[in-house]
Amino acid sequence: MDKYRRVPKTKEEVVKSDEEIRVTAAGSVSAYVSRAATVFGELDKKFVVIQATGNALTKAVTTAEVIKRRFKGLHQITNLGTTEIVDEYEPLEEGLDKVTDSRQVSVIEIDRK
Repeated sequence: MDKYRRVPKTKEEVVKSDEEIRVTAAGSVSAYVSRAATVFGELDKKFVVIQATGNALTKAVTTAEVIKRRFKGLHQITNLGTTEIVDEYEPLEEGLDKVTDSRQVSVIEIDRK
């Protein structure tokens, strides 16, 4: 793959609701829990949705467990699935074809109501 460069993807504008918390592998659990406190307290919402993909799955489950212990009386609905991510690579030298690489990534969505 030394002779290829990944083609940057165009970011889609996705509207995120107030109840949604998107967990990343780099974020901190305490920040996600304080966001949930804001959703339940200041925004006066009745539920929160925690979403994560790939390496952030364990952090999403940890966040859901901390929220469960901090806010009593919540119920949980968990959805597991996969999504396909396609990466395109363009050649750096003449005579080479474009290459596409597809991979399956795990997805979790946890509803706390």
